[in-house]
Amino acid sequence: MLMLIDAASLWYRAYYGLPSSIKAPDGRRSGAVRGFFDGLAVLSKRFSPTGMVCCLEGNWRPQWRLDLMPGYKADRALPDGAEDTPEGLDDQVAAIEALLPALGIATAAHPDYEADDVIATLASRTAEPVLVVTGDRDLFQLVDDERERKVVYLAKGISKAELFDGEAVATKFGVSPSHYVDFAVLRGDPSDGLPGVKGIGAKTAVALVNAYGGIAGLRAAAADPASEVPARQRAAVTDAADYLDRAVRTSTVAADVDVPVVDAALPAVWKDPEAVEALSQEWNVGSALQRFADAIGRD
Repeated sequence: MLMLIDAASLWYRAYYGLPSSIKAPDGRRSGAVRGFFDGLAVLSKRFSPTGMVCCLEGNWRPQWRLDLMPGYKADRALPDGAEDTPEGLDDQVAAIEALLPALGIATAAHPDYEADDVIATLASRTAEPVLVVTGDRDLFQLVDDERERKVVYLAKGISKAELFDGEAVATKFGVSPSHYVDFAVLRGDPSDGLPGVKGIGAKTAVALVNAYGGIAGLRAAAADPASEVPARQRAAVTDAADYLDRAVRTSTVAADVDVPVVDAALPAVWKDPEAVEALSQEWNVGSALQRFADAIGRD
């Protein structure tokens, strides 16, 4: 089983989940580094993956998505366009990104795409079962029972991660994974800057998606005077035609990103033990790295 990890989701939850009093010897906060590798240990122990790839944000707000939706993730952007990150996290992310290759844990990224797109691409390349670890609801669109694709959702924290198959997605949101994007686009998603269609909330979005088979079917019905789409919703969907075109393309993950083939096998020994030791001492995370080693059965 291949575990594909949205690394940013993991380190953000580690940052906020551990106290700021956890420090490196030089006084810098180190809780995100410790929590990230403790998180990998918890996930490895619970799900026993045979392969693992930590997918990184090559571009957290790609220009091609901004061209489609100028307000995409705008609430998380600084005036210069950079991501607004909490105090002390950037240094810890750099440490995590240095430790992963030193440990021998595969990483993948592309400068023009988000980690979600890289995850979708890697999932599309393999026939083996896939677990996607993320705190991003957008990736529910990848859940596929027939192909054994599930999502480990981190919204409640790493230790309380929820496993979602198709039935779980339908139970929580009222729509199948294949229509999650349709639901989110109609309802709107403020965290991604998607305003939704005026007058259509979550319950109405679910009803419309299920009645008409997604946005494409809904738009066709709205354009048909003989259909039973209520007048108010017919007008709203018709008026939102341009938004729907752009938002669906923005929200649908790209599964054809040009990322190189990676060796996802878990390491039997650390790839660069000297670098691991140096970073471990620098950030005071030796115990977390040992817990991760124990969880994956490293000698």
